Amino acid sequence: MIQLAGLTKRYGNFTAVAGMDLAVRRGELFGLLGPNGAGKTTTLRMIAGILQPTAGTITIGGVSLAGDPVAAKSRLGFIPDRPFIYEKLTGTEFLRFVAGLYGQGGDEIDRRGEELLALFDLMDWKDELVESYSHGMRQKLIIASAFVHRPEVIVVDEPMVGLDPKAARLLKDLFRAYVDRGNTIVMSTHTLEVAETLCDRIAIVQNGRIAAMGTMSELRSSTGYDSGLEDIFLRLTGEKAGRTALEVLSV
Repeated sequence: MIQLAGLTKRYGNFTAVAGMDLAVRRGELFGLLGPNGAGKTTTLRMIAGILQPTAGTITIGGVSLAGDPVAAKSRLGFIPDRPFIYEKLTGTEFLRFVAGLYGQGGDEIDRRGEELLALFDLMDWKDELVESYSHGMRQKLIIASAFVHRPEVIVVDEPMVGLDPKAARLLKDLFRAYVDRGNTIVMSTHTLEVAETLCDRIAIVQNGRIAAMGTMSELRSSTGYDSGLEDIFLRLTGEKAGRTALEVLSV
């Protein structure tokens, strides 16, 4: 469903993503993990069409993002790590606005919007301006907007930020139901427990390159680390604190 070939992004002399090759299958929840600055968000923003690659190609459902950007983007929903929303719109108006960007509207979208607002406990706020929403409510609205036009692919950057435990559990169930229906999700998260339990396959990215990729069983086999995702991640990325918390507290 998503094909990256030689995907590269440079900022001057700095290479954020270095020739990434990746294929994400239809009906798959794919996790993109890595330390801060590894290139995860840059990769997701290129897939979503927000950033222009320096080199390489992106194909969404067989459609070239560069060759036919409107057709490729019409298949996508995007959930960013920060919920930027037009604050002078109500929740209902915002969902109508997003659906309109994809050429959809009318009674069916209104019904769909209300179903999503109800799912995230936002019905009591549907006619209130977004400027009155809390951070968590805005995040829920952004998530709802990614689903309102029924995309085939959703690109997600840190979906659990700002969500309470109930909403986080709901989102996990929503993601699983969505991919079980043959749709596709590419998700970046720092919550390794979520990635380990939710994702069908995982790629660990470091310095703009994929250091390891596969199911949990395949990651254990390829790395030789018969352990959980956290240990595999820390070993591959070399993420070791200079001093332990106990050492600091003992000073």
